Amino acid sequence: MDVILAQPRGFCAGVVRAVEIVERALNIYEPPIYVLHEIVHNRYVVDNLKTRGAVFVETLDEVPHGAVCIFSAHGVATTVVKNADQRQLQVIDATCPLVTKVHSQAQRYVEQGFELIIVGHAGHPEVEGTRGCVAGPVHVLCTPSEVMTLRVKNPERVAYVTQTTLSVDDTSEVIEALTKRFPKIQGPALSDICYATQNRQNAVRQIASDIDVLLVVGAHNSSNSNRLQEVGTQARIKAYLIEKAEDLQADWFANNPIVCITAGASTPEVLVTGVLERLQSWGVFSIKQMTGEQEKTTFKIPVNLLREQAV
Repeated sequence: MDVILAQPRGFCAGVVRAVEIVERALNIYEPPIYVLHEIVHNRYVVDNLKTRGAVFVETLDEVPHGAVCIFSAHGVATTVVKNADQRQLQVIDATCPLVTKVHSQAQRYVEQGFELIIVGHAGHPEVEGTRGCVAGPVHVLCTPSEVMTLRVKNPERVAYVTQTTLSVDDTSEVIEALTKRFPKIQGPALSDICYATQNRQNAVRQIASDIDVLLVVGAHNSSNSNRLQEVGTQARIKAYLIEKAEDLQADWFANNPIVCITAGASTPEVLVTGVLERLQSWGVFSIKQMTGEQEKTTFKIPVNLLREQAV
């Protein structure tokens, strides 16, 4: 078979920052270090940090009084921040700056008297964090049909924000439906949606007509990884979401296909390497690196963590 490596793929700047925050905290403080929710949606990353002393919890009640606690990249509700303060936890916030920006937008709209709509998947940690950072009614939806059945108090005072792990393409139809139903609706520019999600989907679309099989390396609970698989399916190619090389099945490649490997924004490159090595053991004729968007975005480490490291 022939293999093409998508570009860009794998870790985005927000994930790089979040993982580095946990690693630095483990070096500065004596383990265990507590992390609220999975730092990013990838089992390999989480398990690796566990072996180094990170303890992942689902509620702050599981964190000892006064302990070091890291908030995941997906962000948290205001009540969680207050609870952490009451428990005198040493909080390090690994929330992706793009998510923090959405929180600020949501709060600003609500303060201005708008009824808030979140375009995203209900139950996703990021969406729940955004929902919990504002007071008042919040609507969560992700399809145009949901827009048509939505009931609001004042159709002229409505605003929306979006889940960052969706792309412009994921949200455009919903935003179009919202604009059509509520002509005066307020919302951020489409450029505010996560650059990494859009770039990875664009790369798959660009190569789709030249390949037979798409392999998306990522977690099954990763929103952006699932969207990548959907892009492949929509292009009518065989698209598989796998977490590791061991998930590969030889019969997927029986007819000497052209295979593209991409990876979700929370997937480390070591997993892509493992998948490539497994394919090579089955017979690879050529490996090419796709030319694509070069991502140069970086996000700063929290000041309080840098200060502790300097001491």
